[in-house]
Formats: sequence, C-alpha cells, structure tokens
Amino acid sequence: MNGVQEGMEWLDEREDGAGGMTEVVSDAPVNPWGLDLDDPFIALRLTAERLSLVRYVFVVQIEDGIATAGQRASLEYADAVLIGWPDEHAKGLDAPTDEDRRTIDEQIRLMEEYVDKFRTMEQDGDIDGMTDTLIRITERVARVRSIYQPKFLLPTFAEIRRVVQDEWDEDMGKIDSDTVMNDNGESGLAKDVQKAALDADEAGRGTDRASE
Repeated sequence: MNGVQEGMEWLDEREDGAGGMTEVVSDAPVNPWGLDLDDPFIALRLTAERLSLVRYVFVVQIEDGIATAGQRASLEYADAVLIGWPDEHAKGLDAPTDEDRRTIDEQIRLMEEYVDKFRTMEQDGDIDGMTDTLIRITERVARVRSIYQPKFLLPTFAEIRRVVQDEWDEDMGKIDSDTVMNDNGESGLAKDVQKAALDADEAGRGTDRASE
C-alpha cells in the first residue's frame, strides 16, 4: 500500500458530535470509493481534505477560550496553505515526476503519522500538542502542493508566526491598558467612562450658561 492508499483512510473518518475524529473500521475492499489511486493528481484532493478535517477539529477544541498566539498562528498557517487550493483536474498543474511521486508518498505517510498523534492528543485534551502537530501536518501538505504548483508561493510558519505575534501583542496591550488599575483602584476603561461622563456634564453646563 502506497502513501496515497494509506491516506485515503480519511474517507472512513467522520466527525463525532463534539467535533472530534472517529475512525470507522470495516471489512470493505481496499478501494470502495472507486477512485483511481494511481492518478498522479489524486494526492491534491487527499491532502486538502485531510488538512481541512484536522483544522476543523482544532478549531472546535480552542473556540471556547482566548486563542494564544501560537494557536492563532497554527490555524492561520493551515488557512494560508489551503487558500485557493486547486482541484485535481485544474489546468496549470505540474505533472509529478517519478521522483516527485515518491516524495508525495513519503509526505503523505508522514502526514498520516502526525494525524494519528493528533487524534491521540485530542483524546487526551493536549491542546499544546495539537497546536504543534497541526503545524507539522500543514508542512507536509504544503510540500505536496509545492510539487504541483511550484510557482505558487506559500508562506512559512515562521513568517505567519511573526505577523500573528505582533497582532496578538497589540491586542493584549489594548486589554492591559483597559484593565490597568490606578492608585484609587480604577481601571483604564473606568477612567475613560468617567471622563466621557464629565465631558458631557461640562458641555451641558456650558449650554445652560449660554441660555441664561
């Protein structure tokens, strides 16, 4: 069984009620889907579907809290790699060479190993582990896409992380400035509200004096 055949197991996986991943095991034939597993472009469909599923499970796990910079970056990296994903029958794709196909098989095998780890981490509630593993899965998928679309420039995780970290620091700075306490126990937000009320009151007094 090659990497593509191993990876096609995604068709036997379904999301459970909590957005998790469950594996359905059956005695069905190796290829019940009727797909041409020797199609040199089938890996495009496989890897995109796989990453999309893992991405969804990750979103479900972190959506109830405030995502850390690392979690945001991991998610946005997956989004960046999936954006504008081509159909396996799209025009302008490079046909993989024999060496490319061996690389694709290897990347899919690695991807599946990480997916297995991701599933275990999800069951254990290991969000940090899932965050890192999503990055590793995305890297494998990005490598596959680069074979079919070598001229399509994909960002690295490091590039995504720098941008997200700057945005996260800015967001956290705004929250801190709103909640910092002064000597009287007042937060920045409370002071802003009080100032607005005083300004409105002063404006009202000015209007009253002008009408006298």
